[in-house]
Amino acid sequence: MKIAVSSSGNTLESDIDPRFGRAMNFIIINTETMAFEIKENTQNLNLPQGAGIQAGKTVADLEVEAVITGNCGPKAFNVLEAAGVKVITGISGTVKDAVEKLNTGSLAYAGGPNVEGHWV
Repeated sequence: MKIAVSSSGNTLESDIDPRFGRAMNFIIINTETMAFEIKENTQNLNLPQGAGIQAGKTVADLEVEAVITGNCGPKAFNVLEAAGVKVITGISGTVKDAVEKLNTGSLAYAGGPNVEGHWV
């Protein structure tokens, strides 16, 4: 499965970034082989608003099946859901640990956002 993980760094040992829209990077991972690539999110870090929507579009365009992150607001969640991307929230630790938990079935998909939007 191809997934995206919000990350504060650029390796599998990096910590999961608790922010989706303003994550430093997204690590795009093949969960079967653990092969990965980095998608920087610098274009969204300093947006005054709309970072979640833009990050959601960026990730959806990468054709991932799921996202693992700490927090995901309602606008980003809606963009991802509309694109058919499943979301897993409330996750911390390293990217590698999260992928291993996903592979063992220890993570559950979110039914909705886990934080309120900033601009509602």
